[in-house]
Amino acid sequence: MRVGVVGGGINGLSTAWALLQAGHEVELFERGELMRATSSASTKLLHGGLRYLEHGELRLVRESLQERNWWLRHVPDLAQPLRLVLPVYRSASRPRWKLKAGLWLYDRLAGRQGIGAHGWRSPAQLTALAPELRAPGLRGGYVFYDGQMDDYRLGLWVAERVRELGGVLHEHAEVRRISEEGALETAGESHEFDRVVNVAGPWAERLNAASGIQGGCRLDPVRGSHLLLERPLAVGFLLEAPRDRRPFFALPYQGRTLVGTTEVRQGLDEPIRCSPEERDYLLEAYNHYFRPADREEIAETFAGLRPLIRGGTDVNRASREYRIEQRGRLVIVCGGKWTTARRLGQEVARTAGG
Repeated sequence: MRVGVVGGGINGLSTAWALLQAGHEVELFERGELMRATSSASTKLLHGGLRYLEHGELRLVRESLQERNWWLRHVPDLAQPLRLVLPVYRSASRPRWKLKAGLWLYDRLAGRQGIGAHGWRSPAQLTALAPELRAPGLRGGYVFYDGQMDDYRLGLWVAERVRELGGVLHEHAEVRRISEEGALETAGESHEFDRVVNVAGPWAERLNAASGIQGGCRLDPVRGSHLLLERPLAVGFLLEAPRDRRPFFALPYQGRTLVGTTEVRQGLDEPIRCSPEERDYLLEAYNHYFRPADREEIAETFAGLRPLIRGGTDVNRASREYRIEQRGRLVIVCGGKWTTARRLGQEVARTAGG
């Protein structure tokens, strides 16, 4: 079966890889360069999503933890375990027992795929581990484990697997229209496939609309912005922003400190970049817990647009699940998160081949 895949982010590349492994011929079309949009602007984590447990997303967390460990095991040069600290302050909005219950469940869902059990540390142990951490009001904290990656290079690793299996990857090939009959139209050519897969991330819904395809899942494009500070950090931290109690991360990354992320709705035609307001929000949140940094220490900012499935009004509670829908010879993919891209691709391959 000949399959055309629209989208060269991690979900598109993983879909192409899974289809090739299933024995199909694949051509992938990316309007820009592979892995240069949302997929290379992540928080650089391979994780189950501890905070998703509060929303009852046990299936997603379990699958994410399984996939986290697949990446860590098979691509150790680009994905490694990361020790994280969840400090508990007197002012915290979540009681210690609730954090303990969540981490216990996180370990249980990982099962044999776990990379380290969580444990409690005293204030003295935490400040010894991270002298930058502010001590006033610190009651102690939990240490747990997740994974960290170089998202861009790991995506290119998947692209190389696609090429090894004979897949054809077209860059700078914007797809203008698709159809339920298996047609795909770029700027200069029309193509016919046995299946077309629309996995264009935040732009999937727009491509459907431009093609006259009605209904399907609705997307809520949400910008996530990050800072890179010119200072090292020994371990990662999962923290609570003082302004609105949102979780955010401060992570060691390539000799710097990565701080993120935000969640701000935006239109597809707006520039995808960290706004001054987001920069100040993240810097304020970081400075609440660590030796203060100023704007001069910001080495870089970056942002990505997540293709979240539209739900309620609160984007902070939006699901990272994915949804796959088939219409004739067309398969439409909505949502998804980096960690589960390989599993998403396998599900698309099963749907397309059915």
